[in-house]
Amino acid sequence: MPDPHASPADLIRAVTLGVGRLVTGGMNEPQQAALLDELAGYYAEYTDVRHPFAPLGDTPLRTRQELRNHFADAVIQSRSAGEIEFAPSDMTVHQTADPEVVIVEFSYRGSASGQRFELPCIYVVRARGGEIIESRDYGHHVESTRVFGGLGNLAAALANRATRA
Repeated sequence: MPDPHASPADLIRAVTLGVGRLVTGGMNEPQQAALLDELAGYYAEYTDVRHPFAPLGDTPLRTRQELRNHFADAVIQSRSAGEIEFAPSDMTVHQTADPEVVIVEFSYRGSASGQRFELPCIYVVRARGGEIIESRDYGHHVESTRVFGGLGNLAAALANRATRA
């Protein structure tokens, strides 16, 4: 059950910390399932989350279940990176004239397979009644793909799209 008094900044802090714990791993199946439910629970049942800079195009996430699946995919992607450290850092929250909307600047920092990385992010988040109802997540998708060992797959997918165009 969402906290109706949670601010947009509180919610995005909770989400980014949860994603860090999720990607770092070390949880048994029930713990992971509970964290996936917790993360999806920060969002309204019907929401609008987009990743405008996604290299293969943006697929809006419209429901809690879609978000839960999205977070679960992050776990699958991170497993190929070996031992991983992954946590949000240097978070700055910019309040806007609309009390429902914040702009959040931060980076996910850590290491994967012994290599240090930084993934800069800017999220524009709208929350109401303690739930995120809309978010535009601008992250460094190519660097994230590199960190988790997926550049070859991304290059092949982009080449496949180019030949179909």
